[in-house]
Amino acid sequence: MPMRYTPSAAVTAPLGIYVHIPFCKRKCDYCDFYSICDYTDKLMDRYLEALIVQLNDYFRHNRRKVDTVYIGGGTPSVFGGKRIEKLLKEMRRLVELVPGAEITVEANPESIDEKFLKRISSAGVNRLSMGIQSADDRELASIGRLHTYSQAVEAYHLSRKYINNISLDLIYALEGQTMERWMDNLKAICDLAPDHISCYCLKVEEGTPLDRRGCVQPEDDVQADMYLESVKYLESRGYAQYEISNFARNGRISRHNSRYWDLSEYLGIGCAAHSYYGGRRFAFVSDIHAFIDGVLHGKPVVGEQDEMDYWNCSGEYVMLKLRTCDGIDPEVFEQRFDQSFEPYARGLEKYVRSGHAKLEMGRWKLTPEGMLVSNAILADLLDSILEQAE
Repeated sequence: MPMRYTPSAAVTAPLGIYVHIPFCKRKCDYCDFYSICDYTDKLMDRYLEALIVQLNDYFRHNRRKVDTVYIGGGTPSVFGGKRIEKLLKEMRRLVELVPGAEITVEANPESIDEKFLKRISSAGVNRLSMGIQSADDRELASIGRLHTYSQAVEAYHLSRKYINNISLDLIYALEGQTMERWMDNLKAICDLAPDHISCYCLKVEEGTPLDRRGCVQPEDDVQADMYLESVKYLESRGYAQYEISNFARNGRISRHNSRYWDLSEYLGIGCAAHSYYGGRRFAFVSDIHAFIDGVLHGKPVVGEQDEMDYWNCSGEYVMLKLRTCDGIDPEVFEQRFDQSFEPYARGLEKYVRSGHAKLEMGRWKLTPEGMLVSNAILADLLDSILEQAE
């Protein structure tokens, strides 16, 4: 039974807002996010109505400063510029968008046109995140993408006329992909000179079309080489790594996504949207019809929540910050959580000896080799902390 969630009292720290738009023309073969492909304009209008009601529920009596907004999906460009414009207009009425707030919209190349770009840029969108995924048409077809690379390039150049901060997504370790082909992809994307590049290793999720047809990825050592070569190559092209999968030129990191890695508050709006708000993690139901009905008729729409007992705040902070190249400052940790960092330092020392971690200018960080196996390191680190506490 979904649970109702009552927003916390007003606080002064700026908030980030994520809005989930679940509509897609077609679900990609690797995707296990909540999205729907069978929709009408009427359903999208009702969903917009529910989003606006939910924003009012949270902020009508609790006006907050907001410094990042991220409209993701799904494919927000399918939702249309007019609906995004209306959503942002209502948001501006209810919250205080601080000067210079980062407002990002995700888009796919096949659903970008000039009308859409004019609408969203005039509405204040100042960052676009585009899913290109590959510069090879055979690879694009193999993962169910609807666009070709030439269409992606055309959409990118058109977007540049209206938005001057653009991020491009790529996926590596695709079935049949060689190191040479992957590096060709990376070079092609760098040649476009986006402001930000995200490189994600393909994960074949259970139940997806890739899983059902028995996708065979490159060997683990090849995947590792792809990652390490990507880090070096992107640095040579002026893209500084700031998180395991993210690289930026001229300091243009994703300020919204950085909230996640700093354990800063963000509120998710929309079906299947996740939040860290009021000291809790929670998510709304992953069913658009139940979500719309619940929001419009005052029914519970929180599908899950976590008081963060085992994954306590300090442990989660360590786990998230070690994903970043900035790493952890023990003094900041101790001031924030009123506990010693020493147990974590002892757990990290063995990874310094193995070349997977380092203590640099007073900050604990993972090396590129450590980031490659970060999940195993972080799980081991948190387990060792629990053992020390017993």
